[in-house]
Amino acid sequence: QRKYVLKDYNGMAEERKNMLLKDIWLDVKAVQERDPAARSALEVLLLYQGVHALIWHRIAHWFWTHNMRFLGRLISQIARFFTLIEIHPGAVLGHGILIDHGCGIVIGETTVVGDNCTLLPGREPLGTALGTKKGKRHPTIGNNVLIGAGAKILGAFEVGDNCQIAANAVLLKPLEENSTAAGIPARQVKKDGVPVKDPSKKINTEHICKMQETIDELERRVKELEKEAGKAKEEAV
Repeated sequence: QRKYVLKDYNGMAEERKNMLLKDIWLDVKAVQERDPAARSALEVLLLYQGVHALIWHRIAHWFWTHNMRFLGRLISQIARFFTLIEIHPGAVLGHGILIDHGCGIVIGETTVVGDNCTLLPGREPLGTALGTKKGKRHPTIGNNVLIGAGAKILGAFEVGDNCQIAANAVLLKPLEENSTAAGIPARQVKKDGVPVKDPSKKINTEHICKMQETIDELERRVKELEKEAGKAKEEAV
């Protein structure tokens, strides 16, 4: 929420108008820079539903932060009807956000999304599981974060700057900056571009020795069974 010091209501209105126009322009430029299918700013502004959802949200968010919450929710529901993208008016979104194809994306009330983030197509809830918890219950996404198609981020935790979340991943815990997460549930697979080993899959010499002992025992048992089967066959003859 932006605060104003001077009681110049005409100036305040003009400033809010300029801020809204700046936010819209940065969102349009983000699409042009990151979507190779975008051919012109006019095409993006008129035909991209992700940009339309962001424009509606920025208007609804203004009403929400000025205690006109019914109007904020009404605008967000109208936007949801036309764009199939649900963004709660209480969510705080940064600049230069790209929502690519966006159908099914859900962003909850206490979600914070930083600047220059990219949300790829698919059902991508940025929220929490069902419950009655009040207060902060949605994730805080840093700057320059890429959220893959169908990924889900559930819970009130932080995702650091410059992170990548793989397609269809389900992230349930914080992710430090410059990391890549994948899987269900998602875990860190890269840090600063370097692969991270999964400690749960670590095999040491003790495990190898136990595996060898088990194999030796199975071989011994198989030989005993072969001898017993041979004796039984001789007795039958």
